[in-house]
Amino acid sequence: MPPECPAEQIRSTLARIAHLADTGSVEDYVEQFTRNAEWNMPANPDRGIPAQVRRGREEIAAGVVERRADGIQGPGTCTRHVTTAVAVDVTSETTARADAVWTFYVDTTTTPKLSGVGSYADEFELEDGRWRLSRRVISRG
Repeated sequence: MPPECPAEQIRSTLARIAHLADTGSVEDYVEQFTRNAEWNMPANPDRGIPAQVRRGREEIAAGVVERRADGIQGPGTCTRHVTTAVAVDVTSETTARADAVWTFYVDTTTTPKLSGVGSYADEFELEDGRWRLSRRVISRG
């Protein structure tokens, strides 16, 4: 089978990030990001989460650990991130952009309920032979 084109590799990375946010290890999750990635999230008053900007894998990991400790996401929380309507634009041999729609479900093992919807404006870089997320700007609504 021929290797996947960059756009397909990026789509796979986006799917992997969603899966790992819900069921994977923090280490595997942050491996999907470049070393100096930036992660921007608006406030989510429904969940009691302030607006955040995280820079680098260590800060991104700390945010994941906090959300998991608060029972907001991660293994055992019965939540799911769903990423759809992904549009990828490869801008060079080593950079790309992607826009996607996200939905977030809670109570997935009992009565699944849509908890949030929004969009991702993502930037990717080819780092260590893999397409990794270098910047994510999350919007709600």
